[in-house]
Amino acid sequence: MIPSGEVNPIDTDYQVGQDNVVVNVGPFGLDIHNRVFAISALSVIAFVVLTLIFHDQAEPMFKGLRGWLTSNLDWFFLSAGNIFVLVCLGVALSPLGRVRLGGTEATPDYSYLGWFSMLFAAGMGIGLMFFGVSEPLSHFASSLGGTSVADGVRTDWAPLGAAAGDQAAAASLGMAATIFHWALHPWAIYAVLALGLALFSFNKGLPLTMRSVFYPLLGERVWGWPGHVIDILAVLATLFGLATSLGLGASQASSGLNYLFGLPEGTTTQIVLVVIITAIALMSVLAGLDAGVKRLSEINMVLAALLLLFVVIVGPTLAIVSGFFSNMGSYLTHLPALSNPFGREDANFSQGWTAFYWAWWISWSPFVGMFIARVSRGRSVREFIVSVLLVPSMACVLWMSVFGGTAISQVVNDGYLAVTEAALPLQLFTMLDVLPLAQITSFIAIILVVVFFITSSDSGSLVIDVIAAGGKVDAPTPQRVFWCTFEGLVAIALILGGGLVSLQAMAVSTGLPFTLVLLMSCVALIKGLVSEPRA
Repeated sequence: MIPSGEVNPIDTDYQVGQDNVVVNVGPFGLDIHNRVFAISALSVIAFVVLTLIFHDQAEPMFKGLRGWLTSNLDWFFLSAGNIFVLVCLGVALSPLGRVRLGGTEATPDYSYLGWFSMLFAAGMGIGLMFFGVSEPLSHFASSLGGTSVADGVRTDWAPLGAAAGDQAAAASLGMAATIFHWALHPWAIYAVLALGLALFSFNKGLPLTMRSVFYPLLGERVWGWPGHVIDILAVLATLFGLATSLGLGASQASSGLNYLFGLPEGTTTQIVLVVIITAIALMSVLAGLDAGVKRLSEINMVLAALLLLFVVIVGPTLAIVSGFFSNMGSYLTHLPALSNPFGREDANFSQGWTAFYWAWWISWSPFVGMFIARVSRGRSVREFIVSVLLVPSMACVLWMSVFGGTAISQVVNDGYLAVTEAALPLQLFTMLDVLPLAQITSFIAIILVVVFFITSSDSGSLVIDVIAAGGKVDAPTPQRVFWCTFEGLVAIALILGGGLVSLQAMAVSTGLPFTLVLLMSCVALIKGLVSEPRA
């Protein structure tokens, strides 16, 4: 895309697609990067086949892998998360914030409403539905139960020092810990990579692919094997990060359908759901970005807003409204301690929750980052960072305060214990069950899970295809069909190979190497911004 106004492009002889292999088979065509596509695709196919063949051995292996990574490298993930927040704040507050993506006179391609809808639906959708009730409840219950020690080591899952026996303090700490996992830090992870991709594509004239961000560090070598490795890591991280979310979505939709209609719950139902929803996602892929993802994202935002408003009105309204502000205050109060990577006594919480989350967000960052980059042309860097950090963060605080706050209020004020005793995927429906029109709202919740599932799968296949096609944004549709199909197959393989534990293990293991990639991208981003003219 031609820049508008002044930019400082990078002079390179590289042409987009010069390393691609073009194949035509009848009416179908392929335009793929000869190394990135081949290695990524073969790796994914081998993983699916081996996991399905050895699924009995896969569960203990995945469980051990997740435990080792989070217990030994929690300090690394937490430190990296803090660095991404500081980089975003530093860039936004500095004169670099005046740089405009696409040139000094570029104008936005999408309205604020369309922009926010797409980045929010792609970035957080299924996770908010799954954890909106279950995570605040989990942290509240563990905090209320206090600490427990065995052989000099804490065995409880409470954040920080817990709040034994104090319901108000436990609720406050539980909401602060939840917001910590869904607000500034994850969106800073997305923002750093999205900003780099947008800058080097729209301003520097490089392909919209992960390797382009590293041109200031690697120079022309970025088009060789160092760049191939970066793009392959991005493809695998995106695929397994998405598979984790798709697995969570399938388990929650399965639980909801069992709860409402008595459909059998279990692995078979989850696999059937993955197949059906992947098929619908394929239709969205064929419809294209504006007709598919954009329209579905806006529909989902309306449905999510209506469900949220309904719970605010019929739930404990005063407690929800006051809780939103008190939860924000509690989050800011506990933020330094929650983000501390060293000397933590709450190892189960910092390793089992926070380290996993940061690895999961990082594995999602190529997907969400490239998607946000594609729809953010025309924004200033300051506008971009403030919007990507604060608007979705505030929406996540509101969502958690409404759904999590309502569930905690049901336990504390009404003695409704069924919501705490239900399985994690079922807690949202159990919370809605004691509110008016429970059948209708629960069905809407299932629709939300399904549509978030579809938009994530569609957006993810779009992003993976761009990377595997050497930066071509108009590659043949059959390639996106291939990646969309294999997202579903990876999710199925992981469900059969150990369920939630295996899903989390692959998100963490692919997030680890990509954390190093992201940290290096921060340096490249600042070097790129410094050289740009400012509006």
